[in-house]
Amino acid sequence: MIVYRLSRGKFRNDLSGRGAELAGGRWNSKGIAILYTSESIALCTVEIAVHMPLGIVPLDYYLVRIQFPDNIKVKELSVADLPETWKSFPHPNITQEIGDNFVLEEEYLVYKVPSATVQGNFNYLINPRHKDFNKVTVMDSELFDFDKRLFVKE
Repeated sequence: MIVYRLSRGKFRNDLSGRGAELAGGRWNSKGIAILYTSESIALCTVEIAVHMPLGIVPLDYYLVRIQFPDNIKVKELSVADLPETWKSFPHPNITQEIGDNFVLEEEYLVYKVPSATVQGNFNYLINPRHKDFNKVTVMDSELFDFDKRLFVKE
C-alpha cells in the first residue's frame, strides 16, 4: 500500500517518528515515536495547513510516497468507537492514549485512524517499534508547492 506524507526537506527520508515523539500529536504523547501518514496527497496537505499560522505559506516541504506491503494486517479504528470529543481542538488525551497503546503493544505495524480534519478520510499511523518496520520504505519524494490560497487571506 502507498501512503503519503509532507515533510520538511531535511527530514524527508526520516521514518523514525522522532518529530512526533518530540512534539506529541493527536494520536501520540510526547516520548512516543509514531509516523503520521495519509491516504491521499490532498489529506496530508490539509493536515499541514491546519497546523500553520494564517499568512505563512510552508516552504521546503517534500511530498513523500511511503510503501508498506499489502499483506500487512492493518488495525482499523472507527469513528463509532471514539468519544464525541475525539476531534476537538486541542485534542483530548483519549486519542493520545489510543495511539500510545497501539505503539506500545507492538502488535500491528499500521493503524488506520479517522482524520479529524477531513470527514470520511483516514490517516495511517506507522509504528517504528514494530518488528516489520523495516518493510516500510520511501518510494520517492519531490518538492511540494502549496497553493498559497490555503494560507493567505486575500
